Amino acid sequence: MTNWLGPDEWSAVALSLQVSFWATLVSLPLGVFVAYALARWNFPGKQLLNGLVHLPLILPPVVTGYLLLLTMGTKGPIGGLLAEAGIVFAFRWTGAALAAGVMAFPLMVRAIRLSIEAVDPRLEQAGATLGASPLWVFLTVTLPMTLPGILVGAILAFAKAMGEFGATITFVSNIPGQTRTIPSAIYAFLQVPGGEDSALKLVIVSIVIAMSALLLSEIVSRRVAARLEGR
Repeated sequence: MTNWLGPDEWSAVALSLQVSFWATLVSLPLGVFVAYALARWNFPGKQLLNGLVHLPLILPPVVTGYLLLLTMGTKGPIGGLLAEAGIVFAFRWTGAALAAGVMAFPLMVRAIRLSIEAVDPRLEQAGATLGASPLWVFLTVTLPMTLPGILVGAILAFAKAMGEFGATITFVSNIPGQTRTIPSAIYAFLQVPGGEDSALKLVIVSIVIAMSALLLSEIVSRRVAARLEGR
C-alpha cells in the first residue's frame, strides 16, 4: 500500500488510523458507563441523556462541528480553560479525534446498551444476594456477558470515526499532515485538476477498511459469544 499510495495519500490514511484509534479508545469507558446507565438505571433526565447521546446522529455533522468549535475552541467556555492549561483541540489532530469520537459515540453506546439489556437481570441480582457490591457484580457478571457487544460497539465506532468528515473539517479545518484525514483528503483532491486518481485510491482504501471492520465485528462477536457459552 505504501508503494501504491503517494506521500500525501499515505499521510491521510495514517492520520485517519491514528485519529480513529484514539477516538475509540478514549470514548470506550464513557460509552460503557453511559450504556449501562441507560440500560439499568432510572433517574431524572434519563430521556434527556438518551437524546443528547443520539443527537449527533440527527444533527448535520457540520452543526456538531460548529458546536464543538464554540465550546472547545480556544475562545470557548471549555476550550478556553483547557488552552490555559496547554491543552488545545481546535485545528489539531486531537480535535479531529474529539470530533470523530463525538460522531461515533451514539453507535458505540447503542451496541453496548443492547448487549447489556440482553443480560438477564436475575443473574445480576443473584450476585448481589451473595453479598457482592454493584461494581463487583458488573465486573464479574455483566461485563463478561456484554463483551461481544462492547467489542462490536468499539469496532463500529472505529469505522465511523474513519469516515467522519463534516464535524471534523468544521472543527479542525483541513490542514495537510495535521488534520487532513481520508475524507478531507478526498474532498481536497477533488477540488484540484488531476486529483481524481488520488481521490479514487482513498475511496478504495475507505471501502476496504469499512468492510474489514464490519466483518471483524461479526467474527469477534461470534467467537466471544461462543467462548462465553463454553462451546
